[in-house]
Amino acid sequence: MEVKLGFGSVPKPQYVFVSKESDRCWYMLSDDTKQIPIYERALTGVITGIEVNKKVETSHGETEKTDLHILADKPYVIRSGSESYFSKSLLLALDALTSEQLHQPLTIAVSPGEKTIVFCTIYNPVTYRSVDFSWDGHKELAWQALGQKVSLKINRIQNLNQETIQISANTTASEINAVLIAQSDTHLAQLNWTPEQGREYLQQKYGKRSRLQLTDTEILDFIDYLKLQLTSNCSNSHPI
Repeated sequence: MEVKLGFGSVPKPQYVFVSKESDRCWYMLSDDTKQIPIYERALTGVITGIEVNKKVETSHGETEKTDLHILADKPYVIRSGSESYFSKSLLLALDALTSEQLHQPLTIAVSPGEKTIVFCTIYNPVTYRSVDFSWDGHKELAWQALGQKVSLKINRIQNLNQETIQISANTTASEINAVLIAQSDTHLAQLNWTPEQGREYLQQKYGKRSRLQLTDTEILDFIDYLKLQLTSNCSNSHPI
């Protein structure tokens, strides 16, 4: 994203609010809080974070919102009600995406439903294919737990991206793999995995017996998996 020098607008995220009207499904607010209609149905960018069940003060009192952070031509935050169909379809689609897919640009599209309902559809902007998910059993689904799961996955990816940037800046290309191996060593020790457990997982997942045989993408995916196991262990542990 190009940085322009000189006078200009305040560099802060642009909020986008989901609300169905006769000719649109979302809008922005001007500095004097007037609604600016958005007639385009889609926003393409890289997801940089998500906040679920965020308590926000509105003119109608305190309410819970879902904020999806996206970096496009500038940072955007798509805000929708936590109980809305938009938020629920957003979470279901994000849950269906792999970590690798979440590293890539995605298209967030609004789809009008009946009355005031707006749905979210996520597309791959390269293949034009939408992310498939099922609404089966959605009435009994634990939405708060799903939101926490999606939030952990996206935030974990961003933390991993930051680590990778630091590696690239502070090491030579020949040292990157060694640094990644060292990171995985730390997480394996924290999980108390034996060498045989590690080899068995690598064989099943990547068809390889050693981390030295993994590509940088594969070792990053392996580190991502180990962090997920650590997070799961922490959340399931209870103080005596």
